Amino acid sequence: MSARSSTISPTGWRPTTASGTRRSRSSPPHTESTRTWARPAAADAVRRAAYLHATFRVASPSRGPCPRGSRAHPCPFPRAKDASLHTSLRAALVAVALLPIASVLSPANAAVPPGAELVKVNEVESSGGTPGDWIELHNTGTATIDLSGFRLKDSAKSSNYTIPSGTTIAAGAYRVFDESVFGFGLGASDQARLFAPDGTSLVDSTSWSSHASVTWGRCPNGTGAFATTLASTKGAANSCSTPVNVKINEVESNGGTPGDWVEIINNGSTTADLSGYVFKDDANSWTLPSGSTVVAGGYRVIEEAQFGFGLGAPESAKLYQPGGSILVDSTSWSAHAATTLGRCPNGTGAFEATAAATKAAANSCSAPLQTQAWPGSSSASTVDPANALGTNMSGLAYEGSGSSAVLWAAKNGVGTLHRLTFNGTNWAPSTGWTSGKVLHYPSGTGDVDAEGVTFANGSASGVYVAAERDNGNSSVSRNSILSFDVSGSGSSLNATREWNLTSLIPATSANTGFEAVSFIPNAALVAKGFVDATTGAVYDPASYADHAGGLFFAGVEQTGDIHAFALNHTTGTATKVATIDSPFIGVMDLSFDTQTGKLWAACDDNCTGRSAVLDVNASGAFAAEVINERPTGMANLNNEGFTLAPAADCVAGSKPVFWSDDSNTGGFAIRKGSITC
Repeated sequence: MSARSSTISPTGWRPTTASGTRRSRSSPPHTESTRTWARPAAADAVRRAAYLHATFRVASPSRGPCPRGSRAHPCPFPRAKDASLHTSLRAALVAVALLPIASVLSPANAAVPPGAELVKVNEVESSGGTPGDWIELHNTGTATIDLSGFRLKDSAKSSNYTIPSGTTIAAGAYRVFDESVFGFGLGASDQARLFAPDGTSLVDSTSWSSHASVTWGRCPNGTGAFATTLASTKGAANSCSTPVNVKINEVESNGGTPGDWVEIINNGSTTADLSGYVFKDDANSWTLPSGSTVVAGGYRVIEEAQFGFGLGAPESAKLYQPGGSILVDSTSWSAHAATTLGRCPNGTGAFEATAAATKAAANSCSAPLQTQAWPGSSSASTVDPANALGTNMSGLAYEGSGSSAVLWAAKNGVGTLHRLTFNGTNWAPSTGWTSGKVLHYPSGTGDVDAEGVTFANGSASGVYVAAERDNGNSSVSRNSILSFDVSGSGSSLNATREWNLTSLIPATSANTGFEAVSFIPNAALVAKGFVDATTGAVYDPASYADHAGGLFFAGVEQTGDIHAFALNHTTGTATKVATIDSPFIGVMDLSFDTQTGKLWAACDDNCTGRSAVLDVNASGAFAAEVINERPTGMANLNNEGFTLAPAADCVAGSKPVFWSDDSNTGGFAIRKGSITC
């Protein structure tokens, strides 16, 4: 075979000169040395490389020198004295030919615009959103990113929404796309995917196997793995399902250095990220910036110069989760403290004037509140029939005395009221109350999340239940006190009145609102010199019409606060008369001791079963005077109910107390102990 015939023209390719033009018939023979083969742009780069290699072999210098003037074969190169030169040239040509392959296979060629990887699918509403499903994107970078042409898809091949031209997302900002915009719904087992403008290069995605009870979002916001959020925060930082254990710990509201400030303490065991949390006073708000963290056991001080407004008197300081709707902690004051206002004991106690300002350090408390041993028998025994009541038992109230006593018990799921009496062996459901009576709102509908129970003038005048929500709408707070006529024989009870007090207290999450309620008669409040916070004067019952002869004290699980209300039984209106800081992170039940005129506040296993005794102090406010440890003979149970017997049941210096265990440990929900009297 001749040298020329060994140069095979591949199908669809055309010979070109080095300049890229076709070789003319009149071109000198030596120009054959520059012959290459051009293929249309869609040609396979591997075949191209092979043919270039073949062409190179045709002109191989190994064929020897060409005689001057010879036309026997092309002579593109002089003979190579060094074979390595030939090898290098061949390798170079093949490498150049393979460049298209490298560019196709290289991730750098993926059609993802620079910086787009910083845009994250951050939160997804796949069921029951407002106005429908939605997908939230978050720019975690430091520069605005153009989303023009990007695609949103779910798991279906047919779902494909192109983001309009001119759509941008600023640094640190959020962009929400509603179902009405992208045109397809999100299913229970689905995906939310963001693609680059080419429609195939994935930028970010998430998937889920069932609808989230709230929303599906990254925790921590923008960077973490996906989880069910604590609250929907459309277009804002995610509210994650593991709330941080932080408290407002100390407040300087007047004359601080360099101005007002608020100190936050992390009572948890890990670093708390407060990025996106919202600080408010009574009229203003400020969002903590990204990177706002507090180490375990540490402090973070936010300054007036940061949040941009001063703290007055009267005033409040409140910390909310991202989005500004779910309260984490708060405190309020009617006058500036001479020093600062701080928690005593540090981090957990009620607020009081400190001995000295201790900015970013443990509070200086004038008289730390000490705990003491349980003031009664060290033992506690089960007193209900085995497995008679089950789980979810909550508040308790003791009515009457001796053999005619009744133990009222609230159950929070399904919301039920139980009436227990002593049968000589156990405290068991009384006749007609075997399974308790299911509670409804005045409309006859709903599932009242019954948490606390009390009565004002005996159960014949009505039994009152504190509830934090309607279990049929469990994601919405509905902090209410409801009255029930318990004289009927039916299996359910419709409330005769509901006082919805949600707007009168700081916002809580749906399942951490009202947990306790107790009634204190006017005579006891007046005798103690209790001060009405709405007037700053000693409480005057005549200021409140038809309020059942006393005030209703409701305890909050989320904040540990106790709020006192005058409930108008004619109009259904209410007035908050005072707010009391308990020494606990959450109040689970309240019981007024008619014998001593003091209010007991009980915590659950989160406080190792402690209870506090509160009395009216010299300033006319209820304050804790002592904290009691639980009886040593009782395990640290999830006790959500607590009540005391009256003085009439004091025998030989001892009277009964009762606890209810939400977990029904060992098949028993009610336990009995005693205190000295």
